[in-house]
Amino acid sequence: MKVVFISNYFNHHQAPFSEAMYRLTKGQYWFIATEKMTEERKSMGWGREQVPGYVLESFSSQENLRKAKELILESDVAVFGLHGWSNFQLIQPRLKRHKLTFRYSERIYKGGVKWYRLPVQAVKLWLVGGRYDAMNMLCASAYTAQDYARTRSYVNRTYKWGYFPAAKRYDPDELMNRKLSAASGGEHPRASILWAGRLIAWKYPEASVELAAALRKKGYDFRMSIIGNGEMETQLRSMIRERKLEDCVEMLGAMSPDEVRSHMERADIFLFTSDFNEGWGAVLNESMNSGCAVVASHAIGSVPFLIRDGENGLIYQNGNQRQLEERVCRLLDDGEFRRKLAREAYRTISGEWNAECAAERLLLLAGTLMAKGKAQCPFGEGLCSRAAVLPNDWYHGE
Repeated sequence: MKVVFISNYFNHHQAPFSEAMYRLTKGQYWFIATEKMTEERKSMGWGREQVPGYVLESFSSQENLRKAKELILESDVAVFGLHGWSNFQLIQPRLKRHKLTFRYSERIYKGGVKWYRLPVQAVKLWLVGGRYDAMNMLCASAYTAQDYARTRSYVNRTYKWGYFPAAKRYDPDELMNRKLSAASGGEHPRASILWAGRLIAWKYPEASVELAAALRKKGYDFRMSIIGNGEMETQLRSMIRERKLEDCVEMLGAMSPDEVRSHMERADIFLFTSDFNEGWGAVLNESMNSGCAVVASHAIGSVPFLIRDGENGLIYQNGNQRQLEERVCRLLDDGEFRRKLAREAYRTISGEWNAECAAERLLLLAGTLMAKGKAQCPFGEGLCSRAAVLPNDWYHGE
């Protein structure tokens, strides 16, 4: 089966899936990059990996653009991750030939729905893919199906998807021991709490500092690390000083993806506090893969797909600081429960939600759809199973 993947630029989040697909198709796979990587992403450590031979940069020359259009038209399956009419024109010729195509998308109404705009948006989405039965939706957010359903697009053509950063293989016992050795020692080792991301408003990094103040007041012994930079850095440093948390909260600045993973491997608890603007949130994959007990906002696109509340992580209602505090206190009070969640989190990523499984399942789904049509799906749950409409307010907690 010949497969082509079209996206803006090649990066470390897409590399594992691409490597798996290249291997499973026996070299019949191409990644078409349509633009240069932004300087902002480069400053975050993206783009340092070597670009493999199956990557075709369509923006670099007219010849490459011609090759890209040819590959898109000829491939058995195309996966398309771009929006807009000019980008849609790259795949429109294959849709007119009824060739199987997947669009992958995060949610499109992160900031809420402006109902007066829906009619126009519905027409636009119908024009750029929704009208073609050959076009299916890979939902890179648990809320994608809901957003597109509001425009009557991709009805009964939505499947669970995501982002698939490198899934490392560990010995679970050794990984848990690594976390213990990173603690301060003694009869009751000091718990390690980690927050990582851009320091911007909709990621709510201040929730971690407020949490630290509450934990200190309750007498918990812990060490919290905050990784990242951004517009809220000065505010956070002031909060830490004002609450006299310098001895238990550290701000480490921006780090490369590998450095962040190293900190995750030593952390007991990972906090993920974003609101609905977090389309997917690959740090959830990475922290679960690193054996962290995760406490995450229900608003994050990856959370409903990846976390089974109380089994492989804990969910709290977005913006509910009391619930966030309660979830973390439960983990600090019960080390056995914390380690159980951490082990199950690792198993979820290493055994289910990873690039290898994604490539295998997408090929099986594609083969089924080409043979039997859009009403068929070979999976009852997990990756590439049907993505149901999930409302924003699905989670309330206790």
